[in-house]
Amino acid sequence: MARISGVDLPNNKRCDVGLTYMYGVGPKIALEILEKVGIDKTKKIGDLSSDEISQLRKVIEKEYITEGDLRTQILMNIKRLNDIGAYRGLRHRHGLPVRGQKTGTNARTRKGPRKTVAGKKKEGR
Repeated sequence: MARISGVDLPNNKRCDVGLTYMYGVGPKIALEILEKVGIDKTKKIGDLSSDEISQLRKVIEKEYITEGDLRTQILMNIKRLNDIGAYRGLRHRHGLPVRGQKTGTNARTRKGPRKTVAGKKKEGR
């Protein structure tokens, strides 16, 4: 297994898919990285030479923010929004959608499971 940025990449996957196992590397960035290094995207990760893996590692560490550094950066950005009292920071703090979505219905991912209220029934006709 190739190990880049503290992540074991699966040997049986194609390079463009295998690189996406790293946090912060999606399909588009994976293709960009492979193009810069000059590796065919259909090649399996297990078939890469140690030289190619070291080239991948250099490009990723030099030009991209991934894994722990990226997670830290995102958390610091959210903390900054909270500290300055921005509206987006308040939404983060309360666990509500941040980007203007409606919350009357849906938004269950951010709000969590429904909290049922006892004694709240619809009146019959």
